Amino acid sequence: MNLTLKIWRQTGPRAKGEMVTYPVTDISEDMSFLEMLDVLNEQLNARGEEPIAFDSDCREGICGMCGLMISGKAHGPEVTTTCQLHMRSFSDGDEITVEPWRADAFPVIKDLVVDRSSFDRIIQAGGFISANTGSAPEAHSVPVPKPQADRAFMAAACIGCGACVAACPNASGMLFMGAKITHLGELPQGQPERDARVVSMVDQHDHEGFGGCTNVGACSSACPKEIPLDVISQLNRDLRGAMTRGH
Repeated sequence: MNLTLKIWRQTGPRAKGEMVTYPVTDISEDMSFLEMLDVLNEQLNARGEEPIAFDSDCREGICGMCGLMISGKAHGPEVTTTCQLHMRSFSDGDEITVEPWRADAFPVIKDLVVDRSSFDRIIQAGGFISANTGSAPEAHSVPVPKPQADRAFMAAACIGCGACVAACPNASGMLFMGAKITHLGELPQGQPERDARVVSMVDQHDHEGFGGCTNVGACSSACPKEIPLDVISQLNRDLRGAMTRGH
């Protein structure tokens, strides 16, 4: 495959960025998108040019580090992570634009790399559960109904990649936050701090500069782990309950 890439280049957080065009040739359809960028970087290194900075780690669709906007879509045309997106999803001769996540709460560090530590601070605001678990308990010591267990596992699948924020026209982090709230809110161990957790996390979310949710649904559609939109409804219910109880 021969492709034309238009890639965002920005030397630093305060530098002015621009789109730069790069032709790439002889790309195998079996390559992942990141492997294709590796090939381009090898060519840039060989020419003495600055390689393109982009995030990656596990390259197995688990860690969420690899988020990119590809031709206007978070992670590209497939519902998966960028590292699991393969070039067979494109056609020979395609022009592909590659940009970093666009959100005030995700400032650009360099090229395609953004600072997503705002997500970490939201998690930190939620604190820890106070239940003393000690060593691994016997599996049946705390009965959890299967629907609640399944929902907790579903929400825990969120990898914090930020695709929800990048896809949302308001740059809202509510799907991410809703998944974290739901994960603990469905389990007995998460109940003692339930009210304080949701209030603190929402306050931190707003402080970081994320937008509000207007139920567009783009976040759930872009989520590589297919977290459903109703976790936001649960977040809102928990927040209303906490406020009613005086938190």
